[in-house]
Amino acid sequence: MAYVIGFAGKGGTGKTTIAALTVRYLVERKKKAVLAVDADSNSCLNEALGVEIHATIGKLREESLEKIRSGADRPGGMSMEQLFDYQVQQSVIESDGFDLMVMGRPEGPGCYCAANNIIRKYTDRMADDFSYVVIDNEAGMEHLSRRTTHKVDLLLIISDPTQKGVLTAKRINNLVDELKLDVDRRMLIVNRVSDDNFNKLKDANSDLSFKDIYHVPQDENIFQLDLEGRPVFDLPPDSIAVQSIFKILDSCNIP
Repeated sequence: MAYVIGFAGKGGTGKTTIAALTVRYLVERKKKAVLAVDADSNSCLNEALGVEIHATIGKLREESLEKIRSGADRPGGMSMEQLFDYQVQQSVIESDGFDLMVMGRPEGPGCYCAANNIIRKYTDRMADDFSYVVIDNEAGMEHLSRRTTHKVDLLLIISDPTQKGVLTAKRINNLVDELKLDVDRRMLIVNRVSDDNFNKLKDANSDLSFKDIYHVPQDENIFQLDLEGRPVFDLPPDSIAVQSIFKILDSCNIP
């Protein structure tokens, strides 16, 4: 069974960048098969990883529903479920050292619940084929309340150096307990913060119930990378962000 790493946090914290750096860490350090899952309706993990999307779960679902409504013929007499299974398998993007599956957004006005359920189903189904699964969830707590994040070995909750970010992290941490989610280990990472401000933030939030709290300093290389639209694999090994994330993940003793 795959080792599952999930991400949570409010928007704008750099969660997707850290998720992408985690994929890079697993590819470079562990050298085993990685499945990256973009469970955010506003898909951008592919950009951080440097791959193009050719299909999303949300779009495939809408197309399947349209086929049902129109009574369109299905190839080889396949059932709609068989056809959808085949399409989902074909939608997985293969890259160097990792594969990527993207939820995307429905084309119509429907909610994201169905697409979330599909992502969960196929993540479970495909996990046996990979050593690691990295799930970049959408911002906030919706994915937790819908139980999109369920069996997780390591949950990384990302905050920016603000009280709002830390408050969201606290709420996410409490929600994991309230929903009794199967999360083996949780960790808070405060992103883009200096050592001094990180210590001030911890002092101002002495009630933080995380056993593990880390921080990642501001990295000018990340800003330049985003400005030029390049993937995290282009960051130099001595980049502050790369070194910090790799050191944090080393401390997790990921098998």
